Amino acid sequence: MNTKTVTELKAMLYSKKDFQLIDVREEYEFEICNLNGQLIPMGDIQDNVEKISKDKPVVIHCRSGKRSGNVIQYLESNFGFTNLYNLEGGILAWADEIDNSMPKY
Repeated sequence: MNTKTVTELKAMLYSKKDFQLIDVREEYEFEICNLNGQLIPMGDIQDNVEKISKDKPVVIHCRSGKRSGNVIQYLESNFGFTNLYNLEGGILAWADEIDNSMPKY
């Protein structure tokens, strides 16, 4: 599975690189803290596959990286995606390494 570190994601955000950021946490988690990605909760992925780009890099994240990893395996196995990246450590790693003011839960 392809991965990105939070440092790599930060560089992508600041360089205005063309990519898609998808958050697969639940809406209540998104409301606590988020990275301004597109919210598609894990349970809704199957019904929203068409919203996930196949033409550019897609970074998928959750709280710690486990759910997003499972989503990526599902999308690669069932829909042939080859452009997906799991955010290592998820939003918790972002809060620890990039933005210490971000709430953790």
